[in-house]
Amino acid sequence: MLRRFFSYYAPYKGLFLLDFSCAVLSGLLELGFPMAVRSFVDDLLPGGNWVLILVAAAGLLLIYLLNTALMGVVTYWGHMLGINIETEMRRKSFDHLQKLSFRFYDNHKTGHLVARVTKDLEEIGEVAHHGPEDLFIAVMTFLGAFALMFAVNVKLALVTAVIVPLVGWVIIRYGERMERNWQALYGRVGDFNVRIEENVGGMRVVQAFANEDHERALFARDNARYRETKLNAYRIMTASNSLSYMSMRLVQLVVMVAGSYFVITGELSNGGFVGFLLLVGVFMRPIEKINSVIETYPKGIAGFRRYAALLDTEPDVADRPDARDVHGLKGDIRYRGVSFGYGGNRKVLQDINLDIRAGETVAFVGPSGAGKTTICSLLPRFYEVESGAITIDGIDIRDMTLASLRSQIGIVQQDVFLFGGSIRENIAYGRLDATEAEIADAARRAHLDTMIEGLPAGYDTIIGERGVKLSGGQKQRLAIARMFLKNPPILILDEATSALDTETERQIQQSLAELAQGRTTLVIAHRLATIRGADRIVVVGPSGIVEQGSHGELVAAGGMYKRLHEAQNW
Repeated sequence: MLRRFFSYYAPYKGLFLLDFSCAVLSGLLELGFPMAVRSFVDDLLPGGNWVLILVAAAGLLLIYLLNTALMGVVTYWGHMLGINIETEMRRKSFDHLQKLSFRFYDNHKTGHLVARVTKDLEEIGEVAHHGPEDLFIAVMTFLGAFALMFAVNVKLALVTAVIVPLVGWVIIRYGERMERNWQALYGRVGDFNVRIEENVGGMRVVQAFANEDHERALFARDNARYRETKLNAYRIMTASNSLSYMSMRLVQLVVMVAGSYFVITGELSNGGFVGFLLLVGVFMRPIEKINSVIETYPKGIAGFRRYAALLDTEPDVADRPDARDVHGLKGDIRYRGVSFGYGGNRKVLQDINLDIRAGETVAFVGPSGAGKTTICSLLPRFYEVESGAITIDGIDIRDMTLASLRSQIGIVQQDVFLFGGSIRENIAYGRLDATEAEIADAARRAHLDTMIEGLPAGYDTIIGERGVKLSGGQKQRLAIARMFLKNPPILILDEATSALDTETERQIQQSLAELAQGRTTLVIAHRLATIRGADRIVVVGPSGIVEQGSHGELVAAGGMYKRLHEAQNW
């Protein structure tokens, strides 16, 4: 895991070397200060030579100025290094999310995924900046100060060394507990995000059912769990910091008593005693730095583990190594022995065989859960078939690149997803490089132009999150405009008008009919009246495709379709 973490430094070697070398040099200069004070007390003060004293003071001032500049470089450029690594990780995680299939999103809550790209990565930048640098400098300063202590007085250095193992034990013990705790805390943040997202997104439902108190109770539960987990982290941190502080002060106290004895017995000079006390401070500073690392390191590593787990999630739908781009497909579709299930032993589709001619409109009807939507979702490879094959114009869809396959297929669903930007941006989502004239033409063909012209801001009108400012019919027209702009040879209409009133449905059906002209069209419908004009109707039941034919043929056959037809006309 550490090897993987350090690989993110590779693009920023220059920045890392600048930050690291400045930090090391600054640490070395810190080590020299106690020895300079020792010389002041033992050599310069007894001589009483003010010229030498002032020259030495000026030299120390220059060293301090240099160290100030070095610390400035470490603070700014070091944090730039951390932010660069954090930004790259966030880019990679977002990019990976774009590759994962519907099956992944079916099994993961949005709030948890948002936390993976935001909260989990917040502390990684700090660890990337301070982690290697602080640990190296802490060890270097620790050993350097210890060596200088031995140079000043061996006995006093050995006394100091006795307590070091105790401090090391505290650091290791509490560091592991902190990492486990922060991993749990990030999980709580994900629960938090899920709760807030569902509440805000479903506020109309919450208020319609007057369930505000219920939502408050659910949020209070998650809030309390988050509080308890975070308090536990601070309990561990408090114990660690308190024990470390006591250990360090104990060292200083022992050194003061033992050092006083050595001064009195003549084994240590006054300057050596003062210098040694200052060296104890330098000696303890790495321990304080390590304590600081202990506070940030578990957060960063816990976040990095969750980040790595996300990146290690292999997309179950991906391009084959030899996949090729396809363009200008005609839309001749064939399902051959296709089987599929969403998990477990139960198959939603079993050995499906179906031919759809280019330019044909085929409607899928049947009871809920029979697999109508699944049949259509397999075509753009939102899910991967478990056995069998689907071909378009004789080419297995798995031999096409995902991007080129999906560019040839347009989908209009019942639950239209719109972005919170302008009408223009939402129509242009069908083809991002579309011109203003092409956007306007798509709106006109979707019978949306009159409505847009009546708005004060026209195409620049902001429609709100998920198009909340538009009616159901307007949302559907906007989705249809996207498809006119995309202009795909294959069209999937997934219950596109089932949530609309009769008049609006009739108008939208007219727009959809215009959209379907010259395209291979797959229609999923519950209202049989909307698909009577289809070239062919495929009836899907629990056992697969039960029957197919025109409306008249299926009614005359007296099978499942006739029963559905009679039930809707009862």
